[in-house]
Amino acid sequence: MPTVISPGKDTDLIQLDLAELGAGESLEKTPDDEVLVVVLSGVVDVEVDGKSLGSAGGRANVFEAPGDAIYVPPRSALRLSASSAAELAIASAPIDDNPPGKARVIRPSDQEIAERGEGNWSRSVRTILGPDDAAGRLLVGETINPPGNWSSYPPHKHDTHNPPHEVQLEEVYLFKLAPEGGFGIQLLYDGDRQDAFAVRDNDVAAIKSGYHPVVGAPGYSLYYLWVMAGNGRQMIPALDPQHAWVQTGR
Repeated sequence: MPTVISPGKDTDLIQLDLAELGAGESLEKTPDDEVLVVVLSGVVDVEVDGKSLGSAGGRANVFEAPGDAIYVPPRSALRLSASSAAELAIASAPIDDNPPGKARVIRPSDQEIAERGEGNWSRSVRTILGPDDAAGRLLVGETINPPGNWSSYPPHKHDTHNPPHEVQLEEVYLFKLAPEGGFGIQLLYDGDRQDAFAVRDNDVAAIKSGYHPVVGAPGYSLYYLWVMAGNGRQMIPALDPQHAWVQTGR
């Protein structure tokens, strides 16, 4: 189970692991942190502390439909058994003063699924674990960009803790493209820093600070799993004032 994002190296809090299970294979872990497992494809049977929570998953890929996720509080024994080949993204972070939620399977019907933006910065956002959902620290969701469209737009950041104007959250992206040979461009800028890099299928990005819009190449749908953790569980980004007019109209 490769770790693709490590706290202390890439982030302060968030860890992201990827796992591929063949039919009949299983995965077991008892983490100290709270965990959200997103079933990217396939089906797994779920046990937490020896209690069955039923099966989770069923989509062929992340572009097909919203999917199931499994929330696991700290120090709970998790066992996932694949009834078909399955691909899993496993996000974790330590909790702070907020109590964790109960172990559960999060279905698409439990998620907030909405269209955001307009024109060539419209996208579909699936909020799997939002501020109003029971959890200690994690905030997790999925975004689908139509080909050629921008996301995280107008450019925003959430690296300064200044509520109610902005709340500090680090963020991790896991990208997928359809068709797989496509690419997108991730921008990361703030002050004198101006970075841009190509992202391809299964690439990841760790965003600790700065504005971070992303665009998919024409002809390719772009997906990213987003995982946030930081000070509290509010999502209050600050828009880049130079580009905020696109959303605010002024």
